[in-house]
Amino acid sequence: MKQRTFGNSDLTTSIIGFGGWPMGRGHYGSFDEDEVIRAIHAAIDMGVTLFDTAAVYGWGEGEKLLGRALKGKRDQVALVSKGGLDWEDSGAASGRNSSREHLTSGLEESLRNLQTDYLDLYLIHWPDESRPFSEPMETFTDFQRDGKIRHGGVSNFSPEQMRDALDTFPIVTNQVGYHLFDFRTEAEIMPFCRENGLGIMAYGPLAHGLLTGAMTPETTFEDDDWRRSLRAFGQPIFEGETFLENLRKVDTLKELAASKGMTVAQLALSWVIAEEVVSVALVGTRKPEEIEQNVKAAEWEMSPAERDEIRAIVTR
Repeated sequence: MKQRTFGNSDLTTSIIGFGGWPMGRGHYGSFDEDEVIRAIHAAIDMGVTLFDTAAVYGWGEGEKLLGRALKGKRDQVALVSKGGLDWEDSGAASGRNSSREHLTSGLEESLRNLQTDYLDLYLIHWPDESRPFSEPMETFTDFQRDGKIRHGGVSNFSPEQMRDALDTFPIVTNQVGYHLFDFRTEAEIMPFCRENGLGIMAYGPLAHGLLTGAMTPETTFEDDDWRRSLRAFGQPIFEGETFLENLRKVDTLKELAASKGMTVAQLALSWVIAEEVVSVALVGTRKPEEIEQNVKAAEWEMSPAERDEIRAIVTR
């Protein structure tokens, strides 16, 4: 498995990471926990070294499941979690809270859930604009001093918010959405990260399932699947005619991928990691058989011309 370093830091991991959102109940529909554990073990066996989760994934249950799966294997992986959100009850909407008190109690709970005494990387999940960013970053400084985290970062932050964070703490990454149906991060976030020595953690590289090639016009989502809204982070990619047009584009991408001896999912994933500021692409999966396909995507040395050709298919 190829390795890549997070910007100017000393954090180096596999370029394909294991995304933990789908293993949090109440977000992506039903699943088999034992199958997820087998998928995690298969990923480790195939060289995946970064595992990403968050306190809010399943309202703590996603972390607990990952902690169970990594028992006895903790030293083989870089473990990432995210905090700074709170909620009243399991299944309830979450609010942003990056206070020192909330982050401190949240990190302790995440460590217990994950059955570890430190995280390789801890992120603020969403920016809390109700307080100066110096507050969570000073808290990160204390976490790092106490050996609770090796590195700190942010998720879904704008360049201005990243700049404010960097005034207090040397964040190493911004975790943001990036895939063939969402180029928004390219405009300002990626240039800022390049200029300031940060790596991008790309979530949703398969467009939240759209680029797996498994969806059809008849695809529907379970009641507890967030995609049931037909929107993905402000984009109506699963909605009406837009969804049908996206499926037609996926069919064209399938043909191109087949000509390269790859699947459309591998093409989409390879396209994301061909962007060098991307330190890791996070792929959420719950089935062992999907792991090998994801890992193989890292073998494609995609040229700039190929990358442009693929972009043209989805933008025309």
